[in-house]
Amino acid sequence: MAGEIKTPPFSSAARIEAGTLLRRLQLGEYTGLPHVRPMPSIGRHCYELRVRDAGQSWRIVYRVDEDAIVIVEVFAKKSSTTPKKTIETCKARLKAYDGLMRGG
Repeated sequence: MAGEIKTPPFSSAARIEAGTLLRRLQLGEYTGLPHVRPMPSIGRHCYELRVRDAGQSWRIVYRVDEDAIVIVEVFAKKSSTTPKKTIETCKARLKAYDGLMRGG
């Protein structure tokens, strides 16, 4: 998949929180609100991980597959709804990822 991977400008505390929550997900632990919210508008098994930072709220959109946690997008949350452009980007990335995983 093409694109550039950039590390979000999380504070040290937010980076630790995000890492801890992602590790818990990898271990199969269920994490509900306030940390995780389902994102059916993106697809099945898609969720939004909520990470609070100093003066900023971050979202990590991911999908739980049988063998992986697929990170789809990381963005700063600036409004009460997820921007339509972000939802469309996530859908496109998952479609491309699924194509690659099927060998096509």
